[in-house]
Amino acid sequence: MSGHNKWSKIKHKKAGTDAAKSKIFSKLSKLISTASRQVHGDVNSPSLRAAIDKAREYNMPADNIERAVKKGTGSESEAMESITYESYGPGGCAIIIDALTTNRNKAAQEVKHILSNHGFELAQPGSASWAFTKENNEWKPTVTVPVSEEDGKVLEELIGDLEDNEEVQDVYTNAE
Repeated sequence: MSGHNKWSKIKHKKAGTDAAKSKIFSKLSKLISTASRQVHGDVNSPSLRAAIDKAREYNMPADNIERAVKKGTGSESEAMESITYESYGPGGCAIIIDALTTNRNKAAQEVKHILSNHGFELAQPGSASWAFTKENNEWKPTVTVPVSEEDGKVLEELIGDLEDNEEVQDVYTNAE
């Protein structure tokens, strides 16, 4: 009966939740570091305050937040770059992908690879953003596209794979 105890079940569940938290915390840490770099560590600035508040919503520990702020203000900090990619997904829905990276080429290739695995490709800048407006650093769809149930499943899988990527911060779509 070895391996059939309660602790082994708890251990596997905990490993899954810890991996999910780690992924979210690393994305939030990048966001805080970038905001900190832009405002030179001024914790009272609106952009850094918003990033910290978002991290607190996800219950990120205070010392992780402080470490991310210090990393952004340190002299050895890497230059993080915010990049927006555009694409069209299943059913003709527009997709906007916001990435935050230190290596522009690596991020582009990873996004292209994920899209090509699902049968899609990057679109030219401005070709999908017309269907959105940017409000409070978030893309809101102005035009929505109805998507079939089958296309919806493909879109969910594509968005899941994109969000699993370390470079990708947010993915927006105008699918209903």
